[in-house]
Amino acid sequence: MTASQRRAKRVAVANNKGGTGKTSSTINLAAALAEAGYNVLVIDLDPQGNAGRRLALAADPAQPTVSDVLKTLAERPDASLEGCAADAFAEIGWPSPYNERITLLPSRTDLENRAMLEAGQLGAVHRLEVALDGADDELDIVLIDCPPNLGHLTQLALAAADVALCVMDPELDGIEGAMALRDFVANNRKKLGNSSLEVVGYIVNRVDTRTGAHKFQVEESIPEIFGQDLWQPLLPERVAIKDAADADPPRPLRALGRDGEEMASRFDKLAAQLTARVGLEVPTVEVS
Repeated sequence: MTASQRRAKRVAVANNKGGTGKTSSTINLAAALAEAGYNVLVIDLDPQGNAGRRLALAADPAQPTVSDVLKTLAERPDASLEGCAADAFAEIGWPSPYNERITLLPSRTDLENRAMLEAGQLGAVHRLEVALDGADDELDIVLIDCPPNLGHLTQLALAAADVALCVMDPELDGIEGAMALRDFVANNRKKLGNSSLEVVGYIVNRVDTRTGAHKFQVEESIPEIFGQDLWQPLLPERVAIKDAADADPPRPLRALGRDGEEMASRFDKLAAQLTARVGLEVPTVEVS
């Protein structure tokens, strides 16, 4: 994977299982990073488009999406289209300072069809990387919200990313999905043209320690499997996450006041670990 010296750090947020809270974690990490003064790009690489909805993207049929970007690259393979992702960047609907520091590359359901058309095509796995080359030079960090599998779309993200970040729930399926991601990266990074790729951390989400199974998993099983790569704090199951996502319009956690503050502070700590892990410099802007 080639990169300009200045370009943003790119993080693929993934797991080989659905329902672990990848999208909510991506959105709330983006919010925490924006609050800290970083300029963030969120790429919605899930055909469900939930990241865009939760960032209050205005409904606009004319808004280009990541699917349009990939289609352009597929139809014009000989053209110099590096950085064309910028043509589909969209403004989010959250208030200041979030809308000043978070940019969105949105998705729609037709992305699923695009993935089916491209899977297995020679060079297709590098199209997101090509589309971003130059487009994220003025940003600090890119968070790529992946679909809940290890198929073509997730492989696009892994080929373009500097690191992967896994979000799991403390259920057996979620843990196995995290292990599948870890093993997939270790066994296939060279095939993705990204030999330095690694999973830098594991975030445990939707924890309810009132249940014996969750308590056992977070205290014994998960630490034994993932060791020092397991990030703290854990993210408990909280109504605030759903309330923020389902509000009309959706809003950041801190807009909920006290109800959202506890969870937002947890994401602040996780975001600080992420910036340290990828070597992101402290932003030079003043944060109000």
